[in-house]
Amino acid sequence: MRRFIIAGTKSGCGKTTVTCAVLAALRGRGMSPAAFKCGPDYIDPMFHRRAIGVSSHNLDSFFCGRDMLLHILERYGAGHDVSVIEGVMGFYDGISGSAWSVSELTETPAVIVIDCRGMSDSIGAVMSGFLGYRKNRIAGFIFSRLPEKLIPLAERLCAELGTEYLGCLPKTDITFESRHLGLVTADEIPGIQEKLSALGELVEKYIRIDRLIGLCGTALPEHISPVIPRRDDGPVIAVSRDSAFCFLYEESIGLLEDMGCQVEYFSPLEDERVPEADGLILCGGYPELFAERLSENGSMRENIRRLIEGGMPAIAECGGFMYLHDALSDREGRRYPMAGVISGEVFPTDRLGRFGYITMTARRDGLLCGKDGSIRAHEFHYWDSTSCGDGFSSEKTDGRSWVCGHVSDTLYAGFPHIYLCSDISAAERFVNKCMEYRYGKDKTHTAP
Repeated sequence: MRRFIIAGTKSGCGKTTVTCAVLAALRGRGMSPAAFKCGPDYIDPMFHRRAIGVSSHNLDSFFCGRDMLLHILERYGAGHDVSVIEGVMGFYDGISGSAWSVSELTETPAVIVIDCRGMSDSIGAVMSGFLGYRKNRIAGFIFSRLPEKLIPLAERLCAELGTEYLGCLPKTDITFESRHLGLVTADEIPGIQEKLSALGELVEKYIRIDRLIGLCGTALPEHISPVIPRRDDGPVIAVSRDSAFCFLYEESIGLLEDMGCQVEYFSPLEDERVPEADGLILCGGYPELFAERLSENGSMRENIRRLIEGGMPAIAECGGFMYLHDALSDREGRRYPMAGVISGEVFPTDRLGRFGYITMTARRDGLLCGKDGSIRAHEFHYWDSTSCGDGFSSEKTDGRSWVCGHVSDTLYAGFPHIYLCSDISAAERFVNKCMEYRYGKDKTHTAP
């Protein structure tokens, strides 16, 4: 279980580029790395999987406690030569959801990426601040956009501060475009493989990859794996997956599979109907970019509406929630009919709405939890709705609160994204409802 975290001083400091470059170099050496992403971001893990071809998953210390974090790290890191964990924002940012907290909880050494553009000796002040701010597991530094002539300076600063110089990534024209909160999807980046190959070559030249691997943590600390209830006759769950609906936590799907569920993927863009199933998950993504095509697929919209109104248990998050509305308006003011389950319309705004971690407290019994039960979630969206729902009271850590979510015995639909590994009981309620739906359809069986 060799592992290390590549964290940064801030967002945009180059940690994603360094992470992708290191992963590409490891693959180029014939190694089998696993990748993880601190925090709730979907896009970077998707990029790791599609562009670099490595297993990639989320490690989120706001959603999960220590034992679940270690369980996820063990489940998805086992069998790989090394696990490379990409941080989120700055190393300390976010406190309970930070890269620092993941490093501490999982006892994983961290490497800090510093953007050196416009600095020389001040690099040492940044290093000193990160090393001394609070107790940490910082093992060394990588210097992004560092001129070659300053490499001796960076090495000297590391020696003076008692830390490791692990190399640099010079200023390069190899960049990855961003959308909203992260990278655009790998399929949208021209010449992606050539860019990754060139980054891997830079790593071999400028980053001390052997020393980086040598600093890895080894055995995971002792932990108690969660008890996951399993059914041998588990339900079939239909899950949206295509270019419009691509934001999906792989760990949530893995948990459902561990519980005995069979997952069937389908495309609301391309398919005419949902596959035969006992439950439905409409995940997030970019439905606004595909509104015309989604609207033109009337057979799928009608099929989903009939299934949900007929009692099929369904989770619809963010983009999936948008799809369930009567209509979606784009930035040019064009209005596209959607599935018609939610009486209301979604429309664009100029800024992120209700962005960040939240704790949702149920105002009544529903699909995922009973009245007064709580679920941790995350919101990030530029679109809003005339009908956000009132099934939950949601509160941020700064005290701001609002109501959201359409809730019934068989439906959760809202902008907040749910991470099922954060609360196995929510996943179990969903699975049990799916089984009730199955036996309600098939009167020749008796529900256990």
